[in-house]
Amino acid sequence: MPSKTLTFVMAGGKGTRLEPLTLDRSKPSVPFGGKYRIIDFVLSNLLNSRFYSIYVLTQFKSQSLSQHIQDTWNFGSMLSDHFIIPCPAQQRTGDHWYKGTADAIWQNMNLIQDQNPDYILVFGGDHIFKMNVDQFHHWHIEKQADVTIAAISVPIAEASEFGVLQVDSEWRITGFQEKPKHPTPIPGQPDRALVSMGNYAFNRALLVDALTADAQDPKSVHDFGKNVLPGLVAQGRKVYAYDFNLNRIPGSSNPDNDCYWRDVGTLDAYFEASLDLRAVSPQLDLYNRQWPIRAEPALLPPAKFVHNSEGRIGQAIQSIVCEGAVISGSTVKDSIIGRSCRINSYAEVDQCVLMDDVIVGRGARIRRAIIDKHVTIPANDVIGYDPEQDRKRFKVTETGIVVIAKNQKVELLPQ
Repeated sequence: MPSKTLTFVMAGGKGTRLEPLTLDRSKPSVPFGGKYRIIDFVLSNLLNSRFYSIYVLTQFKSQSLSQHIQDTWNFGSMLSDHFIIPCPAQQRTGDHWYKGTADAIWQNMNLIQDQNPDYILVFGGDHIFKMNVDQFHHWHIEKQADVTIAAISVPIAEASEFGVLQVDSEWRITGFQEKPKHPTPIPGQPDRALVSMGNYAFNRALLVDALTADAQDPKSVHDFGKNVLPGLVAQGRKVYAYDFNLNRIPGSSNPDNDCYWRDVGTLDAYFEASLDLRAVSPQLDLYNRQWPIRAEPALLPPAKFVHNSEGRIGQAIQSIVCEGAVISGSTVKDSIIGRSCRINSYAEVDQCVLMDDVIVGRGARIRRAIIDKHVTIPANDVIGYDPEQDRKRFKVTETGIVVIAKNQKVELLPQ
């Protein structure tokens, strides 16, 4: 790794499509996988790849995220170039918050001047993935690129949500479409398109020049995908794509899964990615000791499975159960159970995501639900079996996933 590489993690988005999970927090701080936050994945990738100088740019509802970074990602003060620091919008360039992703870096140009790096990485803070960032960075250097964009192929029907790339045989980018209505497919693969993952490597001088020009453009919305990157391609700058299929993770049990990447920008996508983890051999391997995903330390006892007073056995089948949870005479199937949850006697939890400190009352039945922190489900309640009744109390997605907000008071419907 070059001695001077500075990383910015973009973590300021509202995440409105994830509401109610983002009513009180930003998208990168949403819990995932029982004990993690979404941002833990990009930060773990960077640290595992030996990139240690990281600024996390925050904006909307940032308190939860800033607190998490302070509690989990603190290097101490021994090494001056080892830091993960949250940076809220400071209105250095005018009386406004970040106008776009490019403006967010522009407003923090003082950090680039202070650190004086040779290379600058800009990564999104809201995706679930594993990435050997060192390989990506070396690709950028070997190609002598001005900019390198990490790229992955997706079904053509999903490509309109991303920046769509066209490349030549050397993976130099020849075209860039930002969220087009009619994405250009990969040649020879009409059902797939190559899209940007929102992770970039820049030469420092090129980035400074590009952001300076963008800041002075009154027609720009100051976004990398909409303005800066298409502009650099049009100028003939050396903008390359990095094929994420080349990604290799040390210690991986299955190299075919090393290019796992999920955009969990909707409730349905979040639910599906969460339940991916319960598979016998999940595509996202959380058990690779050579590539750990770090999480907030919790001083909690191990999970416990106990008989109730009537002798009924507490059990969890094909599920993840985190520390501090108690499964007492109840049955959990195909679910993610967060820390300090309690599932009481005769309750049934099926295909659910429970975040920390959820209590499921005796005899309750819950199916296909996401339940945020600090929620108590009343005894004998039934959730996820009647969409019409569920909509009277909760948010229900188009595919029928019930979503219960953090601290929401759940009351039984009158009979």
